[in-house]
Amino acid sequence: AGRRTVFVVGDVKQSIYSFQGADPEAFHAMRDHFGAQVPAAAETWRDVDLNVSFRSAPAVLQAVDAVFKREEARDGVALDGAAIRHEAWRAGAGGLVELWQPVEPRESDDPPAWKPPVERVPGDVPQSRLARLLAARIAEMIGGREILEARGRPIRAGDIMVLVRHRTGFVDDLVRALKEAEIGVAGVDRMVLTEQIAVMDLIALARVALLPEDDLNLACVLKSPLIGLEEEELFALAYGRPGTLWDALRSATKLGAPIHGEAHRHLSRLAARADQVQPFEFFCEALGGELRGREKLLARLGPDAEDPISEFLNLALQFEARHVPNLEYFLHWLSSSEVEIKRDLEHGNADAVRVMTVHGAKGLQAPIVFLPDTMQLPQTSDGLLWPKGEDGGDHAVLWPPRRAFFDPVSEAELNKVKAHQNAEYRRLLYVAMTRAEDRLYVCGWRSQKSEPEDCWYHLIREGLEGVAKSEIEPFLERHWETASAEVLRLTSPQTELLKAEVEVAAEPIVPLPEWARQQPAPETDASVPLTPSRSDGEEPPAQSPLAGEEGSRFKRGNLVHALLQTLPDVEPAARPKAARAFLAHTVHGLSVDAQEAIAEETLTVISDPGLAELFGPGSRAEVPLVGRIGDQIVSGQLDRMLVKDDEIWIIDYKTNRPPPRNVTDVSDIYVRQMAIYRKALRAIYGHRQVRCLLLWTIEARLMELPEALLEAAVP
Repeated sequence: AGRRTVFVVGDVKQSIYSFQGADPEAFHAMRDHFGAQVPAAAETWRDVDLNVSFRSAPAVLQAVDAVFKREEARDGVALDGAAIRHEAWRAGAGGLVELWQPVEPRESDDPPAWKPPVERVPGDVPQSRLARLLAARIAEMIGGREILEARGRPIRAGDIMVLVRHRTGFVDDLVRALKEAEIGVAGVDRMVLTEQIAVMDLIALARVALLPEDDLNLACVLKSPLIGLEEEELFALAYGRPGTLWDALRSATKLGAPIHGEAHRHLSRLAARADQVQPFEFFCEALGGELRGREKLLARLGPDAEDPISEFLNLALQFEARHVPNLEYFLHWLSSSEVEIKRDLEHGNADAVRVMTVHGAKGLQAPIVFLPDTMQLPQTSDGLLWPKGEDGGDHAVLWPPRRAFFDPVSEAELNKVKAHQNAEYRRLLYVAMTRAEDRLYVCGWRSQKSEPEDCWYHLIREGLEGVAKSEIEPFLERHWETASAEVLRLTSPQTELLKAEVEVAAEPIVPLPEWARQQPAPETDASVPLTPSRSDGEEPPAQSPLAGEEGSRFKRGNLVHALLQTLPDVEPAARPKAARAFLAHTVHGLSVDAQEAIAEETLTVISDPGLAELFGPGSRAEVPLVGRIGDQIVSGQLDRMLVKDDEIWIIDYKTNRPPPRNVTDVSDIYVRQMAIYRKALRAIYGHRQVRCLLLWTIEARLMELPEALLEAAVP
């Protein structure tokens, strides 16, 4: 056997996926196992520390080392107890770490006790104020053309990443503040689509279109930005109504109320379309038609509603590709599952601020990183506890219903769970700090309840106090949202010579032309394709009325056509057997005499020397034909087509009995059918003569239709 090797790369400091089964202690156990076994086998074992950072500037790494130098922060990060030290590959890169004072609650943060919660207003709570403060700082960086020293160029929106532990209301506030400041933002990496206000309004609109008598959803639509009724107007319409709210709206329309009439007209039109169009088309009409839904939603909810609306339309398209495109089915599909949209912000808009969770940013990096969510600890559930047995497996399930029922075993297990959770919380801090390449800004907000001493903010503050300087930040002094303008700042100078970056000028924004703002003209209904074989009129019977009718009227003709299509491809000696075997299938339900008659008829046609050319190498059976005659689309199928150097032959099989003796006795339907085929083919083979022939199968007789007769049928 060949020499076997083991090569394992891992960093327990970045183990943050315990919910997926990651266990840093298992990594150490396996390392120790191989570390003992390999030398025992007289082989070389190397335990290489990965201390060199190719990502971060010295200031960032110095801050990380200072924070995790303390035992309180290192617990659970460095499992072997060794000190955490980094070497900067970018030793001459300029860097910056700033710790802001937290945003404190103030009296205006509490809404008046008498104000009913019926109006959605921007919050003045600490997290909302911090979101606006971050947006202002980012706007100052970009608008003021602040220089990123390590790059030697102005800061761009794409240089900035904001990392949070969880997607809370702070994320929505920050995205809204960035958009209001006209800063490019990639949105959030995950969103539950059905929890977005704009999407909820569109779903309510669709439910009303399907069932106008749904009073609750109709009230939601009337009060939403899509219609815009005031609270008093909706109350006057709904209170004391004798029937449904839809009946009340219709009655108010008859009385001449303009806003009620407009609402009734829009909703009636959408209700008429709900059963006729697919979900994507329905919502496009609601957002961009006369209702101007997108414009109204963005005007009321702000620019942060743009992302949910676009993702909702994308979801409708994805649904139509996999399911029956029915509006009712689409709504049921939405309500039966929590649709969470996950977007890869790394491959989105390159020049936009990214707002992500630390878990989502694992493996990513940015020149500038903000850490605003630093003053809250993860919540420990008091639910089920799963203590381990001596063999390492699950030993039992403990479920104390209340805190008062915790026995010593449960208490010990809960403390163990908290210890594991807090250890991962500190590893998450390590990952968050090391995402920064050049600059790291740490901030936070306080709630009415004091923050724990072992939260991220205090761990970073206590680590930086020994290495960073206390300075006054003019930006914070101007805005005065934080407890004070004093910051802890740690810097590293730019000593490395930089190569000048070629800055690509942004393309100027050109206003939309006037035609782009106008509604498109309604499309004309597509014409029904002309099918010559289904022309209007009564077709002559396939056999004499005096002959015995056996089965369906068209069965015999279909079987003859099928045999004339397939038998020419069979060896001549094998054709009789193949024809009789086909006709003998029980599915046809033919008597022996009927089978023999049809077989004899088709074999006579194919074996006739005068017709041999029709079934030769230059011919094809069942040729589809699609063409245009004027404004009319033609769609048909030729029984047989023979392509010659100077001629095109169209052959149509006819099974009528008895067949006509003269061309003048041929049914007008047959003549018109062949004339249409001929005119469509002449558009393709204009340089060749197109001849039209009828093959009467009962007599194996070929009849050509004169050109004058065809021209008269279709000029």
